Amino acid sequence: MLPSIFGGGVEKPKPAELPPNAALITVRPAWTARVGQVSLPLSVNVSGANIAVASSDGTVAVIEAATGRDVWRASAGAALAAGVGSDGKLVAVVSRNNELVALAGGKEVWRQRLPAVSYTAPFVAGGRVFTLTADRAVSAFDGQTGHKLWTQQRAGEPLVLRHSGVMLAVGDTLVVGLSGRMVGLNPGNGSVRWEAALATPRGINDVERLVDLVGGVSRVGDVVCARAFQASVGCVDAARGRTLWTQRANGSEGVQGDAQFVFGTESDGKVLAWRRANGERAWSSDRLLYRGLTAPLVLGRSVVIGDGTGLVHFLSREDGSPLNRVDTDGSAVVAAPVVAGDTLVVVTRNGGIFGFVPG
Repeated sequence: MLPSIFGGGVEKPKPAELPPNAALITVRPAWTARVGQVSLPLSVNVSGANIAVASSDGTVAVIEAATGRDVWRASAGAALAAGVGSDGKLVAVVSRNNELVALAGGKEVWRQRLPAVSYTAPFVAGGRVFTLTADRAVSAFDGQTGHKLWTQQRAGEPLVLRHSGVMLAVGDTLVVGLSGRMVGLNPGNGSVRWEAALATPRGINDVERLVDLVGGVSRVGDVVCARAFQASVGCVDAARGRTLWTQRANGSEGVQGDAQFVFGTESDGKVLAWRRANGERAWSSDRLLYRGLTAPLVLGRSVVIGDGTGLVHFLSREDGSPLNRVDTDGSAVVAAPVVAGDTLVVVTRNGGIFGFVPG
């Protein structure tokens, strides 16, 4: 349907209707908790038996995954643009004022001004806090003092996604996504060790040429698999800095996987599985079309995915068939589900935090 000249937009496709719940596996509600509204690109951090979450108004909370009780809760002092990163002791978020804020035990430790906005949760490891900002700069800060240690910056396309990017450690290398490339950096000084392309810019305008890598990723050993926004999914050997395979894919959320498969959700709601070894398509499911899916989580025999109506779907990792689904609060699930210990944790747009225990 064409847009109306009177201000109406393109009619969105209707979400796929769901059949009666299969309930082939047991999923038990365990607890609920709350933070404020979540409109930032949230990454739920898992550190041991705890999770760290944040809301747009600046609330940061560390919660026991088994019970839903607060370990501590504090304010970052400003509305947030990105979070949460943690090593289990230090928790880091980025404010809309472009400040990197570090907290521990419910108290602010330090804050530092960043040169640009960040939509990627800080990465905390090895006594340092790393940031990836929208000007395609990677910076490292001392975890105790907040002193800036180094910055690595490169030119890129003029547009950037309001979406979390790629940043993780593989061995002694900091792996980040810069435009359509996965880049290995020396965490000590920021020097580039290797680059591996997952997608290259194409098209005639800035929007068509946008190929940023999006979080999260699937890591098994030294192999890291990721998605380039609306372009491809692929895997990189991070020990050698070599692209292993890429496949065209049209999605905007990150991927997850195990030793056999890489799983992802496409923008139209298809759920896909690629064989990790070579990128061949293993299966595709269209049961959740147009339901606004999150990135997936691999949990036992299930692939767990949240949707735009607050439902959490459990699909078979072998063929994508439905195993169960559970409800939350009716608002969209805003981040990929995570698991800490025996508890599956889901966060919604309205700030609901839900703990489930799969059977």
